[in-house]
Amino acid sequence: MLNADTKLLKSHPTPLIVLVFHLLLTHFCRGQFQLIGSSQPIVATLGHDIILPCHLDPAEDASGLTLEWTRADLNPRFVHVWRDGQELESKKHPSFEGRTSLFIDELKLGNISLKVSKVKIGDQGTYRCFIPSPGKQSSVQLVVAAVFSPVLSLAGIDKDTSGVVLQCESKGWYPEPEVVWLDGEGNLLSAGPTETVRGPDDLYTVSSRVTVEKRHSNNFTCRVQQKNINQTRETHIYISDDFFEVQSSSFTLTVGLAVSLAVCILLILLLVFFVWKWRQNIIINKRSHRGNSDKGEEKNCSKRNKTEDQRETLMADGTVQMEVLNKGKGKKKNKHKTEQQLKEEQQRREEAENRVKRVLTLFSEELETRKNEVKLKQSELQQLREEKQKIQNNLQTPKEDLENKHEEVHVFIFIY
Repeated sequence: MLNADTKLLKSHPTPLIVLVFHLLLTHFCRGQFQLIGSSQPIVATLGHDIILPCHLDPAEDASGLTLEWTRADLNPRFVHVWRDGQELESKKHPSFEGRTSLFIDELKLGNISLKVSKVKIGDQGTYRCFIPSPGKQSSVQLVVAAVFSPVLSLAGIDKDTSGVVLQCESKGWYPEPEVVWLDGEGNLLSAGPTETVRGPDDLYTVSSRVTVEKRHSNNFTCRVQQKNINQTRETHIYISDDFFEVQSSSFTLTVGLAVSLAVCILLILLLVFFVWKWRQNIIINKRSHRGNSDKGEEKNCSKRNKTEDQRETLMADGTVQMEVLNKGKGKKKNKHKTEQQLKEEQQRREEAENRVKRVLTLFSEELETRKNEVKLKQSELQQLREEKQKIQNNLQTPKEDLENKHEEVHVFIFIY
């Protein structure tokens, strides 16, 4: 009878034995979990919130454990410390004060992921999720990125090729990006060197220029990219054929105006030369006339002296009538000679005046013709400028739209 009871007890264990076995199994298996983080870098957008993943596998209640998030390059190295059911603010690094938190309600499920608010450039680094007992840990790499769409604008005209110069600028990038230009078919364009400026906030501003000419497709793209974080932003612009024609016409008109101005200056110099020459001739004629007058006066004086001698002789001989007759003839001869000189001088003066009038007439006609040409060119230039202004206004609208959308661009990449 006793043997039968013993066999029955061995074949059917009591609930007490099952409970003891369960407790022993739980005691020996406790702490055999693993911490699972992320094998790939976590990319965070500057100024946004990010979650650094870490959880227990298999899932287990972690609310009563000591949890530490640290970064080896910091002093102190603690980013977040959880002990005895509460956070220890005094141990964490000052730069993370008020910016880290755990998901309290999910600790019971084994989720000990860390939330970092308002990510900064200095938050970039490798974080360690650590449970001191039983010494389990996992690492998560955080990469901070700042990306913004570029802004395209017209920078001017290349006088050598009459091409349009485009400028691309993008502010607030991290890490440093590169800039490439593409045409409508996706081919790379040859552009000048990229200018890079790093600001006091460690963010990069990049700008680049390219000269484009009229093509089959006048679509152009400025692409700003950061390959390490796999981030790309690009902006497109379309330039109409009319705009290229306006720029070419404007360049031709400018050359024409320069040539016309040079011709006008040459004509003015010629006019000044002719006027100067004419005045020199007048001065020479006056000097010649004065010399002739002096000679005439000397001759008159000589004749008067001779006449006086004759008069004295005639008076001595009593021939007063002969003296009067000779004197009348001398005056008549001198008067005739003086009138002839005046006529010659008057004739030379009239000829000089006529020459100057002809030159002035020709210059006036040429100047009036150039004025009409300049007015016509100015009218065409004003029309071209108005067309250019319309095109620029049309291009300004998408530019303003892009600037308004800068603040709406948000990128969240969570890699688990």
